Amino acid sequence: MNRVHDDSFSLELEEVNPGLMEKLLPPGLHIVATPIGNLGDISPRAANTLRNADQILAEDTRVTAKLLAHIGAKVRMVRYDDHSSDAERRRIVERLGNEAIALVSDAGTPLISDPGYKLVRAARASGHAVHTVPGPSAVIAALTLAGLPTDRFLFLGFLPAKEKARRDAIGEIAQVRATLILYESPPRLAGTLTALSEQLGPRDGAVVREISKLHEECVTDSLPRLAARYADAQPKGEIVIIVGPPVHEPEADDDALDAALDEALKRLSPSRAAAKVAELLKVPRKRAYARALERSK
Repeated sequence: MNRVHDDSFSLELEEVNPGLMEKLLPPGLHIVATPIGNLGDISPRAANTLRNADQILAEDTRVTAKLLAHIGAKVRMVRYDDHSSDAERRRIVERLGNEAIALVSDAGTPLISDPGYKLVRAARASGHAVHTVPGPSAVIAALTLAGLPTDRFLFLGFLPAKEKARRDAIGEIAQVRATLILYESPPRLAGTLTALSEQLGPRDGAVVREISKLHEECVTDSLPRLAARYADAQPKGEIVIIVGPPVHEPEADDDALDAALDEALKRLSPSRAAAKVAELLKVPRKRAYARALERSK
C-alpha cells in the first residue's frame, strides 16, 4: 500500500487517529480543484489526494498528466467528460464503495461549466461518500480582480453561440440586480461584448484572461468601450467577462417633478407635458400625468 508522501499531512492524520495512517484516502468520489494556470497553486491536500487516489477521472488525460508529473504522482487515469456514457458512469459508481476515485477537470474546480454533476448525483443516489477538495476557480478569481460588487453575483457559464438565443439569454437576466460572470472564448469575445453593450447599456465591465499565468490581464471599462476595444483585437487565453449590476437612480421627488411640469405646462397640454417630463425624469407616466392635472388647475 502506498503511504502519504507529505509529512505535514501524515502528522495531521496521526494527531487525529493513528489508525488512519494505513487507510489513506477513504473510499468514495473525491472532487479535486486543480490550478487554472500556475501549477504552484495546487494545495497540499489536493496533491495528496491525487497521489493516493486509486484512479483519477480526467477531462483530458494529457492535460492532467502534466499536473501529475509536477506533483510526482503516478496514478491510473481514465477520461471522463460530457461524452461519457451512462454505462461508464455506472461502472465508476460501482467501484466507489471500495476505491477512492478522484475527479478533476482540465483546470479549476470540477463541475463549474465542466462535466461531473451527473456522476456526483449518481454517487449520492447509490449511498457513496462524496468529498470535495476546494481550490482554484476562475469565476471567483476573476471576480476578485474586477473590482465590481461582490455581495451578489450570478454565474452564467457560456452564452449561446447563435445570435437570437444569445439575445434571449441576455434579456432574461437584464434586470437581475447582481454582478454577472460569464466564460467566453477569444473568437466570440467581440460579439458577446457587443451584444451585452447593446442590451445592458453602459454598465461597468471587465475582461479577465490568463488568470495566474505570466500574461494575466484584467481590463476594466464600460461595456461599450470594452466592445470597441476588442472589436478588432482578438486576445489569447481563457477569458472571463464580469458585468456590473444595473444602476437604478432614485426616482425624482415631488419638488423636482413639479418644477419640470410647471415649465412644460407653459407651452404644452397636461398630457403632452406629462409624457415629456416622465421620459426626462424617468418617472411613471401615470404619476406625471396626475401631477400635471393638479398643476394645470
